[in-house]
Parts: sequence; structure tokens; C-alpha cells
Amino acid sequence: MIVVSNTSPIMNLATVGQLNLLNWIYGKIIIPESVLHELSIIDLEQPIQSLSWIEKQSVIDKSLIDALSLDLDLGEAEAIALAREMEADLLLIDERRGRKVASRLGLKFIGLLGVLLEAKHKGFVMRVKPILDELIAKAGFWVSGQLYNRVLYEIGEL
Repeated sequence: MIVVSNTSPIMNLATVGQLNLLNWIYGKIIIPESVLHELSIIDLEQPIQSLSWIEKQSVIDKSLIDALSLDLDLGEAEAIALAREMEADLLLIDERRGRKVASRLGLKFIGLLGVLLEAKHKGFVMRVKPILDELIAKAGFWVSGQLYNRVLYEIGEL
């Protein structure tokens, strides 16, 4: 399975000590150079470069990055371009604008809430609520109250 990630899912999970969920669920995660750069300037417990299951890959189509960068930040643009080039099975991305662009390009994507739900369904976490609460409090992860309640209700935690 080819999984490409933008910065925020990795950064947010690392902030709350849950980064290994990505490895357990997907195995290898591929990130573009700009995402590696964004992650390397953030003070994380473990440097991303030291994780063998996160692999950096360069984007070949620079013109696509330039076009996408008109509406998106560089990390999002490169992650989307890389996912398209690699014909990725999944793109990890949270930002609304990035998801809209990924959808227009026919890419399958999932956000952090989807990752947490998948982690629970696969038995890697017992409860999503404590992790989600910590993401909100510690990482500044934003989720509307309505979505928060709907997700927890659907998995029987509300």
C-alpha cells in the first residue's frame, strides 16, 4: 500500500505520542521534501529522519507543484503532487482546501479522525476520545463540536 502524508497528521500524532499508529496501520509512510523540512523545524520527541518507516521522496512534476501552490501551502501542494505521481492508495491530509484539491484530482484521502477510527477498528487503540481530547488540548487540533460528537457517537464512546 502506498500512503503519502502531509505535515499535519504526522505532527499532531507525534505531539500526543501516537505517531506509531501510522506505522502500525499503514506500514511505510512517504512524505515529500517540504513536509520533511516542515517536520524537521518542529521540536518533536523523535526526529522524523530517525524513523525508518517514514521515507522522503522527491516530486518530479514541479509544474504541478507550482500550480497547486497558488491555492495551497508548499507541503500540501507537494503531498498532493507526490500522491498523484506515485498513484498512492491513500493521502493523509486534514486541511479542507487540500482535501478539495485532492478530490478534484481523484485521490483517495483520509484525515486524522479517519486514522483514529481505523486505529480503533484494527485494535491499535481501545478508545479514541482520550486521544482526540489530547489532540485538541495539546496539539491545537480543531474539530467542530458537531463532528466531535458524531464521531464519538458512531464508535460508541459518547
